[in-house]
Amino acid sequence: MSYAGKNLKYIRKQREWTQEEMANQLQIKRSLVGAYEEERAEPRLEVMESICALFSINLEQFLFQDLSLTGSLNGDGEGNSGNSYLERRRSLKSDKTTSLAPIVPFVPVKAAAGYLAGYADPEFLDELNTFTLPMLAPGDYRAFEIIGDSMLPTPSGSVIVGEKVASFKEVKNSNTYIVVSNSDGVVYKRIITNDDRSKEGNGDRLTLLSDNPLYEPYQVNATDIVEIWKAVYIIHKAGAQPMWNVDQLAGVVNNLQDQITSLKKKLN
Repeated sequence: MSYAGKNLKYIRKQREWTQEEMANQLQIKRSLVGAYEEERAEPRLEVMESICALFSINLEQFLFQDLSLTGSLNGDGEGNSGNSYLERRRSLKSDKTTSLAPIVPFVPVKAAAGYLAGYADPEFLDELNTFTLPMLAPGDYRAFEIIGDSMLPTPSGSVIVGEKVASFKEVKNSNTYIVVSNSDGVVYKRIITNDDRSKEGNGDRLTLLSDNPLYEPYQVNATDIVEIWKAVYIIHKAGAQPMWNVDQLAGVVNNLQDQITSLKKKLN
């Protein structure tokens, strides 16, 4: 029994290559890769030799051993049966992604409630789905799904990719952040710094401002905040950008007028 088709599919997925990418590596048509994996055709000898050279395995292993069980794919053709397939895949994925782009854990809305308790728990974070963005510079990133219209024109359902803010003093006035606090959980807001932050954690307060002026700004104590992530990218579905209607615009104008009036009274 030949394991050529099964092994080709296995080692391709170990590298997280598409059939097109594998075909390019072997300099053959993509349709041939599909035919080999589905066992509708047997690879030619020169193709099998190219596969073996590419993955550092020998022809006997490729043809007659189930590589998904023996684990003979560690770069030198030696067996690695002590590790499970999942462990080997995680190791390969980690080696690949760390050299290309940071891994970004994704916190969906349904996980936001548990995030406050699990944000520093490796087991909780390990259960989150992850992705990579090639444009990200090295750093510590996390992505959060936001729901609601408080940050319009950023639409509900958008994913905010944030970079970890190591110190409260690094917060820049009027920039947007994901703020994780004991009182509010996970929120996406624009931060207005109120005072001298030289005494971090000693009574400092931040104003959290929504881009939608229908929502009133509010203040939080720095000591209540457990994490801050600076927004670096916003991801949302094509066509999801909301449109303001006349009633909404009228409400925005009225709200701004009220805020201006209130500020004038405070100044006077």
